[in-house]
Amino acid sequence: FFGGIGAASRNGVLVKGSNYLEALAQMDTIVFDKTGTLTKGEFKVTEIRPSGMSGEELLRLAALAEHYSNHPISLSIRAYEKAGGRMNLSSIGKNEEISGHGVRTEIDGSVVLAGNGRLMEAERIAYEPCESIGTVVYLARDGVFAGTIVISDAVKEYAAQAIRDLKQAGVKRTVMLTGDRKAVGEAVAEKLGLDEVFTELLPSDKVEQVERLLDGQAEGRKLAFVGDGINDAPVLTRADIGIAMGSMGSDAAIEAADVVLMDDDPARISVVVRISRKTLSIVKQNIVFALGVKALVLGLGAFGMANMWEAVFADVGVSVIAILNAMRALKTK
Repeated sequence: FFGGIGAASRNGVLVKGSNYLEALAQMDTIVFDKTGTLTKGEFKVTEIRPSGMSGEELLRLAALAEHYSNHPISLSIRAYEKAGGRMNLSSIGKNEEISGHGVRTEIDGSVVLAGNGRLMEAERIAYEPCESIGTVVYLARDGVFAGTIVISDAVKEYAAQAIRDLKQAGVKRTVMLTGDRKAVGEAVAEKLGLDEVFTELLPSDKVEQVERLLDGQAEGRKLAFVGDGINDAPVLTRADIGIAMGSMGSDAAIEAADVVLMDDDPARISVVVRISRKTLSIVKQNIVFALGVKALVLGLGAFGMANMWEAVFADVGVSVIAILNAMRALKTK
């Protein structure tokens, strides 16, 4: 197991214990969070659809409303607005973040809402649904729909290959969880070749979904969850194996995870799965070899056919051979 953990670290994967390495060898289902895991998490504004105001005013309201949020979508809106040099923070008043929905902010004495369709529905605001591919942010000012901003996130270059490699490594089921709309989630899942996708999920919904998937697991088989955000920490803890992104991932996700991908490359998962299976194979070889030789020498000793040299070999010799065999795990490529 030390050899297997060493081989994983050489390949850019931190495995926090031998029990997790063993669990990886038994994994047949892997669940991915979308943003920052299969996609780059580099959001860019691609569409601005104002309603009753100019596009510049809509973007200004969105940037001010999202100013105190650290969500990647908020950062992309602020970056796009900042490029135009129109930010004036003195107009921002009280700000409230509504988990899983969006934000409510006072701007120039008006109440501005920015978030998803659920936020508009919860506030009983009549809005125009947008079917564009991407993350859609709806805005309203003083209870009146103000427009839509569409933000797109690019899929990681090697994500599709990573899914294919996992299938070749023996993983039978690949699943994606996302808070995005159904059209966006299904488009990404089809592009990557995933087996299942669950969309429009709140952070708490992701835990419940993983619970259901765990209940459907076959006896002795394991489920892994891959995420990077602070709201993924509960799911990483609940899964049999939690895998976090080490570069862009939040501290909470890295702390909660059992395995950390140091360069955020999902292709590393199939590598560590192969390492874990090779490691477990070597473990079984060593156990069979050691017990077999000891049983043989013990039997010979019972009939007076084994001398001191055979006994030394059965003890020290077998240990040395087992260690040399275990060192093969270090050379896994």
